[in-house]
Amino acid sequence: MSQVITAKQTSSPATAAGVLRVFFHDCAVDGCDASTLVASNAFNKAERDADINLSLPGDAFDLVTRAKTALEIECPGVVSCTDILAVSARNLIKMVGGPFYEVPLGRKDGLVSLASRVAGNIAFPNMTMTEIIQQFQAKGFSVQEMVALVGAHTIGFSHCGEFSKRIFNFSKDSPVDPTMNPSYAKGLQTLCANYTKDPSMAAFNDVMTPGKFDNMYYKNLQRGLGLLATDQAMAGDPRTKPFVDLYAANETAFFNDFARAMEKVGMYNIKTGTQGEVRSRCDQFNVINTKVTNS
Repeated sequence: MSQVITAKQTSSPATAAGVLRVFFHDCAVDGCDASTLVASNAFNKAERDADINLSLPGDAFDLVTRAKTALEIECPGVVSCTDILAVSARNLIKMVGGPFYEVPLGRKDGLVSLASRVAGNIAFPNMTMTEIIQQFQAKGFSVQEMVALVGAHTIGFSHCGEFSKRIFNFSKDSPVDPTMNPSYAKGLQTLCANYTKDPSMAAFNDVMTPGKFDNMYYKNLQRGLGLLATDQAMAGDPRTKPFVDLYAANETAFFNDFARAMEKVGMYNIKTGTQGEVRSRCDQFNVINTKVTNS
């Protein structure tokens, strides 16, 4: 499995951020159970086809498929897709410079995947800091754990449509978000000039070290170089600013807190025993329910 992960990341460097995002989106909705990997069929609209999940990267799904295929040849019916996703996320974080942490195994794959379950469980770029904090707290995560986990934005990218309101016609008083570094905003305006014609246009979440898992993301927030409005807001909100400042000054503290928070995420509402199954294929349940769902 490690060979599959290494080969995929080497050939497609965006894989690490993609897998991490899929992992978060999976665990946020009814727990870590690989429900986000399930494809829709004629009888069910799965999580993967919820609006916010439509931009989840194909490289992430491809990696899980490759790893699952390799494992099924060696030991069929033993390793769940949920465990594959959790281990892949950890290994990839380490590959790009981040911390190592333990990933307990034995999770089962969930038996439900509904697009209708996604809304309200995953943060949107236009949410207020209070709404995001409440969303994390509802799942048992503190403000500090939230700030540490959002540090995953040190790698990866966001599509222009997710932050366009910050750089185009922000308000009647200011064309761009005043919390954004003016030179940075100008560069993004140039980059995203045609984003309405090409929705795939994107920018790195961390403009300074986009391919390295480090604490530069927090340093960027202090300089007005946060890409998403919700990220930049953390540098100004009194509830989150102390942790942004801590992690900007101390990468070891960030790595330690991120690792502990990831261990906690990976155990969130997991399925064991008869609550789940070990799928033969990660994109479909072992038994397909032919009763149509209205999701």
